[in-house]
Amino acid sequence: MTGQERSEEKSECVSLSPMMEAVPAPPESERVCVFGTGDLGRSLGLRLLQAGYGVVFGSRRPHSRSSLLPHGAQVLGHAAAAQSAHLIFIAVQREHYDFLVPLANQLKGKVLVDLSNNLRKNQYPEANAEYLQSLVPGAEVVKGFNTLSAWSLQNGPSDANRQVYICGESVEAKQAVIAVATKLGFSALDQGFLSVARELEDFPLQLFPQWRLPLRISIGLSAAFFFYLLIRYVIYAYVTQGEDISFRIMVSLANQVCPIVSLIMLSLCYLPGVLASFLQLYRGTKYRRFPNWLDRWMLCRKQLGLLSLGFAFLHVLYTLIIPIRSIRENRTTMFDTTTAWHDDSYLSLGILGFGLYVLLGITSLPSVINALSWREFSFVQSKLGHLTLLLCTAHTYLYGWNRFLSSSTYKWYTPPGYMLCLVLPSVVLLLKLLLITPCVDRTITRIRQGWERGADQRNPKDSQPLIP
Repeated sequence: MTGQERSEEKSECVSLSPMMEAVPAPPESERVCVFGTGDLGRSLGLRLLQAGYGVVFGSRRPHSRSSLLPHGAQVLGHAAAAQSAHLIFIAVQREHYDFLVPLANQLKGKVLVDLSNNLRKNQYPEANAEYLQSLVPGAEVVKGFNTLSAWSLQNGPSDANRQVYICGESVEAKQAVIAVATKLGFSALDQGFLSVARELEDFPLQLFPQWRLPLRISIGLSAAFFFYLLIRYVIYAYVTQGEDISFRIMVSLANQVCPIVSLIMLSLCYLPGVLASFLQLYRGTKYRRFPNWLDRWMLCRKQLGLLSLGFAFLHVLYTLIIPIRSIRENRTTMFDTTTAWHDDSYLSLGILGFGLYVLLGITSLPSVINALSWREFSFVQSKLGHLTLLLCTAHTYLYGWNRFLSSSTYKWYTPPGYMLCLVLPSVVLLLKLLLITPCVDRTITRIRQGWERGADQRNPKDSQPLIP
């Protein structure tokens, strides 16, 4: 044996602190190994230590890495670390998997948990976990923990990142990984065989998958109403009166677009639930799937509501910077009680509606949702949600006041933007009013409790009372 080989063998026994040599090593069943001393590997090691596991880090340079690792962990060379535990976490990138090939004998029969991700989809012909299995055929490779960040591992699971997806060929290996994930406070979901690894590796690369449709709707509505109002106000004033009011585009025009888009998107948030109720009422059963377009629409209601709240916030901010009070103070007209009632009612409904808007946004936070019962959450999101829609719709109706019948309102024979945005919320409220009538509500409640129309005729014996 050469002097260099002896020095490498000695380096494999370096520990994080001098006191570690006096501490008895935990049994192999409670000891895990982590290959990789980067942010992800260190965070995972810290979390494992906090959960009571003995942690051994495998590193190319154990001496230089010892000061960076969590207190209480051992750091050894790769070969010694691989022999010290049955479960090994591979927290390195695919480009550095080559060091595992010489360790094939030490890794035989071990469980390797691949935590790697790629920079883009379809970066390699096969999944990283499948590539790792080909390099070390004697080991049992499990894909998992790749959807967690170093921050979430270090600070513990939260509502937004509690789930851990795993896949692999060996049932025993997956059960071992699930046991570790459960002890760390995560909820492990078995996704099947290792062929699913590519889907798990693509999952962190998704960019706002649930937000795409709501964002497209909000951008489309904003652009459509912006150009519509631009034509009705700015271009109309320039063509008919020769007046340049283009300066109103930045604040006044934007302040008209934001509430219009906000009210329409709030209506779109509650319209799919109303349509689903009528569809169940028409079918007479709840045991049939909704159409794909309706199912997708209902899944993005939260995002629609949050974007609607964002536009409402912009409307409030724009309103605060418009000098309404200074304009009113310069008026020379006499005080009118009717106008005062209109103005105060209009502002009061807007304030109440925005307050409920904010309440709906707060109750959509995961931490708040977990503190509410299902009945409380349903009351806030459904009952108060429709009340918010009612207040905001009434606020817009009062904004129009008596201008609905004025011919000067219809410039170039086109209705104003606030009049167009009232169509959808009015329809939603009318349909909801039909659903809460006693006869309709009773039928829908029975359907959602499992009753099916025509079931008694199909199974007459089921409808007969039992005779003791």
